[in-house]
Amino acid sequence: MSVSPGCLCCVKYLMFVFNLIFWLGGCGLFGVGVWLSFTQAEFSSLPLSFPSLSAANLLLVAGGVTMVTGFLGCLGALKEQRCLLMTFFVILLILVLTEVALTLVLHIFHIELDTRAQNELKEGMRNYTTDEGLKKSWDNVQKMPCYQKAKQWLLDNISSVLVFGVCIGIVQILALIFSLLMYYQILRAEKYLD
Repeated sequence: MSVSPGCLCCVKYLMFVFNLIFWLGGCGLFGVGVWLSFTQAEFSSLPLSFPSLSAANLLLVAGGVTMVTGFLGCLGALKEQRCLLMTFFVILLILVLTEVALTLVLHIFHIELDTRAQNELKEGMRNYTTDEGLKKSWDNVQKMPCYQKAKQWLLDNISSVLVFGVCIGIVQILALIFSLLMYYQILRAEKYLD
């Protein structure tokens, strides 16, 4: 089945525009991650099993990966480079599979994760008087909404979060389809020219 050149051109520019938006979103995530890394220092003494999984670090990594993926998609679509399109496809496929796996893990183990987070925070309270850095971190946390309020806000807005997640998933699947479509059309055109 062959796709018309007009359709391929439309897919090419749609991919470019969507990946440009994707790249800009990655820049935003990265920027918020940098901002949090400077402003979050006051919370750094709170006990965490995985201190590298702070919000700032997660946003820095997510923003960086999103920027690279968006750039590869933009450039691959604009220049019609098979290598860039396939790299974009593979990275995006890994991201989609990771998102699905994390969603399943969070859904299956949400009670255990919630209990563990609460227990670690309670453990940190036991050392409040002996650790000055921890004392400062807890004093700063008390100025912010507590754990239960943040959890309740998430539960109250879960439908919006789910709709947002589904929309992101649909866009990612369309990007996977369009990148493969462009890849095979370019491959077919190169074979035709040889």
